[in-house]
Amino acid sequence: QVQLVESGGGLVQAGGSLRLSCAASGRSISNYIMGWFRQTPGKEREFVAGIHRSGGTTRYADSVKDRFTISRDNAKSTVNLQMNSLQPEDTAVYYCAASSGLFINRVDSYTYWGQGTQVTVSS
Repeated sequence: QVQLVESGGGLVQAGGSLRLSCAASGRSISNYIMGWFRQTPGKEREFVAGIHRSGGTTRYADSVKDRFTISRDNAKSTVNLQMNSLQPEDTAVYYCAASSGLFINRVDSYTYWGQGTQVTVSS
């Protein structure tokens, strides 16, 4: 079992930046693909970014490419999401997740989830 806790969310103006952090405890995150997802009321949870176990391979949703960067430090049991050039449409609850499944970009591939952190971008 792994426990995940997100932090770093908040309110920013359009064009600003935030850095989200996911702190893990329990089983080592080196056993998992790690990902970030986001969700707004009335919408399905959507893939934002994912990173493979070694950290050498990353995937991003088209909507965040060239703006967001995912990274991991297995020794520190942390996963981060640097978000730049934020836009109002990025407003959502952001979730950190650990995957033991096959697909890095699918919600149903992830076994463990954090509680979420709110990101609000004002126009």
